[in-house]
This record gives sequence, C-alpha cells and structure tokens, in this order.
Amino acid sequence: MSPFSKNPCSHAVSGLRTCNAAGLPQQAQMMSMQDLIEAARVSKAWPFQEAQRLLKRYPDGTKPGGEPVLFETGYGPSGLPHIGTFQEVLRTTLVRRAFEALIGAKPEDNLSPNITLGISPDRDREIEICQNIIRACAESGIPAVKYRLFIIGITRTAPRPGRGGAMRSSFQWDEIDQGERPGIWGNVSADEYWERIDYFLERVVPVAEESKVRIACHPHDPYTPDGFMGVKRVMGTVDGLKKFVQMHESPYHGLNFCQGTVTEMLDDPGEEIADVIRWFGSREKIFNVHFRNIRGHKLDFMESFPDEGSIDFSEIIKVYQEVGYKYMLMPDHVPWISGEDRMGTAFAFCYGYITALLQSIGEPRRQAWVTKGP
Repeated sequence: MSPFSKNPCSHAVSGLRTCNAAGLPQQAQMMSMQDLIEAARVSKAWPFQEAQRLLKRYPDGTKPGGEPVLFETGYGPSGLPHIGTFQEVLRTTLVRRAFEALIGAKPEDNLSPNITLGISPDRDREIEICQNIIRACAESGIPAVKYRLFIIGITRTAPRPGRGGAMRSSFQWDEIDQGERPGIWGNVSADEYWERIDYFLERVVPVAEESKVRIACHPHDPYTPDGFMGVKRVMGTVDGLKKFVQMHESPYHGLNFCQGTVTEMLDDPGEEIADVIRWFGSREKIFNVHFRNIRGHKLDFMESFPDEGSIDFSEIIKVYQEVGYKYMLMPDHVPWISGEDRMGTAFAFCYGYITALLQSIGEPRRQAWVTKGP
C-alpha cells in the first residue's frame, strides 16, 4: 500500500495527456485559454514547433470544409498500415496535444473519441493502439495502466476559496446549466454506453491478461443526473462501477479507485465510503487509489486537503489495510496554494500527510520508519 511501491502505476492512454504541457509553464493548468494559446504559439519545444507548422497549413484549425485535422499512428515508410509502436503513439499524441493547445480545443474533445462514440472502424484502430500500449508496458516492466471511458469530461463550477487562501475545485449542481445541449455525441442511453464499454473490454481485457498488465479504469467524475448533456454516465454511480468490474471478469481488469470521485457519488460520504472500499477491495478490484478528500456530498462539494474533508483519512486508511490493498496511495487533485509553485507545494503536503498516515498504521516498507545510529 506504500506510495513508494516498486511497482509504480503508469498513466498510459489517458495518462499520455500529462505530456500536453511539454515546453509550457507548470502553471499552464491555471492559465486562461487565451494565455495558453499564446504560450503555445511561442514555445520552442519540439511538439509545439511541429504543431505550429501544421497550423500554417490549417490556420482555422480544420481542413477545408470544416473537417477536423486527423492525427493517425500506424503507417510505415511504405505507406502501408501497421500497428504503431509505443514511441510512435507517444510522438503523435504530443503533437496532437500541442495542436489542440494552439487552437484552443478542450482536451476531452479528442481523447480516442471513437471508442466512446461507438464509431467503427475508427474505434477499432484506437483500441488497437490501446492494446499496443499494454503490450509495450509489459515489455517495459510496467505492471499497471490507468485509462478512462469518458464522453463528458470532468465537470466543475467556479473554484471557491478555502484554508489559507487556497482555491478549491468545486461542483454545485444548482450552478450548472442543466439544460446544456449534447455535443457531437448526441443522446447516449445507458444501454448504448454499456455496449460501447463492453466492445472495448472484450478486445482489451484478453490483451491485459496475456501481458499480465492490470488495466485500471477511472470512474466518471462527477456523478450527474441522467440525461445531463444527453448522457447517462453509467460509471458515475457505485452500482455502475460494480457492474463494470464484473464484465469480462479478470484479475487484470479493475479500477483506478479515485476515492474523491467515488465520494462525489454518495449522499453521506463519511458513513458510506468504508463499505464501498470493502466491496471492491475484498474482490481485489482496486489497482490504484487516488487518495483525495472532498467537503460535501453528491452534487454539492469542494475538493479539499486530506485533513479537512468529509472523510476521516486517519480511519479510512485502515480500511485499505483491512482489505489487503497492496498498491499505491497517491494524491490526485489538490487545492491551489498561493505561491510560485501552487500545485507542487500542495502535492508535497499531501505526500507528507499520506506518508505519516502509513507510519501511523504500521504499514511495512523497505526503509525502516525508525533508524538508530548514523
């Protein structure tokens, strides 16, 4: 359960998005969209240089006629299709992300969209890339990957101030435009969403088993009532997550258990979360934990530091130990502390807090908690 496990969890697939900030300031997440675009236009990093050349060809960010610019991986020097290598996928992703930054696209607009849109044969090509990433991870000794099956991205309202002037990511349903129309995905029923998830798992779980790589899916964040933006977010409830982990049952198919996201599904997080952890943990379906706290409950919450939220972390960590959880506890989203390195400082606090909690329950680690002598 130590966050310093020798088997770190790689954020492949959705985790490739962390490369989006290559060459940009660390504070890019806090920039306005226009500031981000301006920074991308002057960046000297290789992905942005490539993207800047593409933008000269497509100054409107689209092809003639309004068609989107398509980034494909998997064509060799001969021009014949082949399965893209991990390096090819990474290079393509870096340039695509840089191009999105230049045109001001939302990240959720282009994250292997055809898998969740259910469009064939495009989704088959995207699934093949996912399969290849899993195999590459196995070859590299990476035992687990995180991914997500979102149609709607993470939804939040305006940040709210918290302790010491920190800014908290927040969600208040009554402040949302509840009548917002669907995007390009249209109306998606629960049955349609489950069919698309089943299609993906049917093709990816066997590769994970063959490769002995755990694939950990992130829940839908946050829970929203049925039909918001035309979508039934089937993995935005505990019952939905239970159904998901029982599809294509495998010891290599489970969850990136984002504790913060799961508590956002609950009416009384402090009372309910322990039993949720026990259900998934006792079935060994928790492959990674985003150890995050919130203040509030379903449809009305603010993200918080670990020591001030609706969950008592000093007690809940014992539940993970109780079910025999053996992988990582890691910070996820954090409030933005004032200062030069807002995110880094907040993450440092969370890492220190988690380490102290592990010591408080006597969780063993390779380096002794107490060392006598020099």
